[in-house]
Amino acid sequence: MADPILKIEGLEVAVDNTPILKGVDLEVPQGEVHALMGPNGSGKSTLAYALAGHPRYEITGGSVMFGGQDLADMGADERAQAGLFLAMQYPVEVPGVSVMNFLRTAVNATRGEEVPVREFARLFKEKSDLLTFDPSFADRYLNEGFSGGEKKRHEILQMALLEPAFAILDETDSGLDVDALRIVAEGVNAQRGPDLGVLIITHYTRILNYIRPDVVHVMFDGRIARTGGPDLADHLEEKGYVEFGSAETAAAPR
Repeated sequence: MADPILKIEGLEVAVDNTPILKGVDLEVPQGEVHALMGPNGSGKSTLAYALAGHPRYEITGGSVMFGGQDLADMGADERAQAGLFLAMQYPVEVPGVSVMNFLRTAVNATRGEEVPVREFARLFKEKSDLLTFDPSFADRYLNEGFSGGEKKRHEILQMALLEPAFAILDETDSGLDVDALRIVAEGVNAQRGPDLGVLIITHYTRILNYIRPDVVHVMFDGRIARTGGPDLADHLEEKGYVEFGSAETAAAPR
C-alpha cells in the first residue's frame, strides 16, 4: 500500500467555539480515491474546510499530516502550494474577474512562477475541452450567471489545471442533473492516477456510480463510524443511515 498523503489522527475541530469534529482518524494513500459519506450535520464539510485552512474552523486537538508536513503549521495559501485542492460545495461569484484571468493567476500562484501566456492558453483549451466548455467561457466573469452544472464543472477545470497532489471534492454532485454529473465525473476520472489522492465528500451515493471509490468512510456525529470497500456505498444506498442513528437516506431523490 502507498504511503498516506493525508493522515489524520484524533482530529478535533470547533466552529465559533462549538465542537464539530470529535476525534477523526482517517488516512488516504496517494493514488487512491476515498469517499466520505454521512447524513447532514455529521461534520463532513467541517472536515473539508478545516483541511483547506478556513479561519472559522479551528483545530482544537489531534493532528493532520499532509505529504509529511504538519498542516496546522501551514496557511491556506501554503496548503494550496503544497498541492491541496478544495472543490467547494457553493462556489462564489466574483464579478469583474474573468475565468481566464482567475485560472491563470491561480496556476501562477501554486506553481510559484509565471506561466507563459501561450502555454497557458494551450493548457486551458485542452482542459476546457475535457469539461465540454465553449471557448467563450474564458471571458465570462467567475461564476457570475453560471448554472449549477457550470459552477461544478469549473471547479473540476481548476483541479485539472492546478494538478494537485490531493483533491477534496465537497458535495460536488449537489444540484447536478445527470448529464452534468457525468461530465464532472469523467473530468475527475481522467485525472485519477498514482500522483493524485482524492476525498469525495457526499451525502448520496449517485456520484459513486460514476467515480468508483477504493474506500468508503461513514462519518456520524463528528467521527468516522465505519470504513469499508465500495460495497459499503451500495449498502448505504439500500439501508440509509438508520444503523448510525439517522433516518436519512443515502439514495438521491428520483
